[in-house]
Amino acid sequence: MPISVPTRAARSLSGAVGQRTTPAPAEGGRLAAVDGLRLLAAAAVAAYHYLGTPTPRFWGENYDLPQAAPLLHAISGYGWLGVEAFFLISGFVICMSCWDRTPAQFAVSRIARLFPLYWAVVLIIVAAGTVTVLAGQRSGAPTDLRTTLGNLTMIPSPLGLDFTAGVAWTLWVEARFYLLMGALLLIGLTYRRAIAFGFLWLVLASIGRELHSTALDEILLSRYAGLFVTGIALYLMHRFGPNLLLWLLAGFAWCYTLTVLNDRVATHPGTSWAVSAAVLTGFLVLLALAGPGPLRHLQWRTLVYAGALTYPFYLVHQSLGIPATRGILKMVPGLGLLPSIGLGLFFSLLLAAALNRLVDRRLGRFLRHHLTTALDPGRTGPNRPAPSSG
Repeated sequence: MPISVPTRAARSLSGAVGQRTTPAPAEGGRLAAVDGLRLLAAAAVAAYHYLGTPTPRFWGENYDLPQAAPLLHAISGYGWLGVEAFFLISGFVICMSCWDRTPAQFAVSRIARLFPLYWAVVLIIVAAGTVTVLAGQRSGAPTDLRTTLGNLTMIPSPLGLDFTAGVAWTLWVEARFYLLMGALLLIGLTYRRAIAFGFLWLVLASIGRELHSTALDEILLSRYAGLFVTGIALYLMHRFGPNLLLWLLAGFAWCYTLTVLNDRVATHPGTSWAVSAAVLTGFLVLLALAGPGPLRHLQWRTLVYAGALTYPFYLVHQSLGIPATRGILKMVPGLGLLPSIGLGLFFSLLLAAALNRLVDRRLGRFLRHHLTTALDPGRTGPNRPAPSSG
């Protein structure tokens, strides 16, 4: 059913600032520009891990990044902001995914989207690590079964285990955001409630920081709340049109974001708050253009495919791509550092494409179909046809 803002005040405000009081019509596909931004964020994180890492002699004693590529090293040192960009995009995309869905439908969509690729990557990392240890290429012991099983839950950290896929810590942050959005869905997701949810979340997160409460910080994601709420505000602008209230929500959330950003800057030596704030604000502008702005009309299939590769590329580029790059440096030392890094990234992209084709498209679709069927087992039976997977 179309959702409107059924208040006289809202209609009056829309006349003043050009708000649509009914949702924007569906445009028949994904927001291709937003998909492109997801790959841009993943590329930034990969640049940080490959080129911007502050770890001395990261690629070995014979290779020094600051000397080999000083400009690339300096620029890529800010690539960790790609994680913040992901959370910003997630606020937009998950709010869009929640709209007009039940909590169960939302849960199925997230499980089918995230878990098949994640399971595949964890098992590949464990298998590759075991092979290299048994072949004498790496010291230490293979990943034990308990650690592997804990990682397959996607929440190893609360279970007291290290992440098998190093970047997967962000998935635990995302999972808690999904739980908060799921709670909002249980209440009922409407325009007004989404706005109230955003303001309330920011206020409670601020209180948690003031109280120095670890529990509240963990539940309310106080370090990243502003990013998610800004994304939600941008989606509401995309769906209903911009208005003063949404700009106030986005502005409040962004002031909060840039203020607490200093916590993250402090953990990345050599980066400054001012530059980090400028880079992240630039990404905000791009998302505003891609969502509520004019770039929302882009329908480039290449960008949609790029968005599909983002998640598998993000999962494999560090835990599998970096070991592959180190292997190239050992086998072909004369190739040089930057060409070897290029090959390692290309390998990660090829692996991501294979995972997208073989796992995401097949297992993801299978999981989505059967979970949807399981939510309503009465629809299928020995004498009833199974619902289509579309």
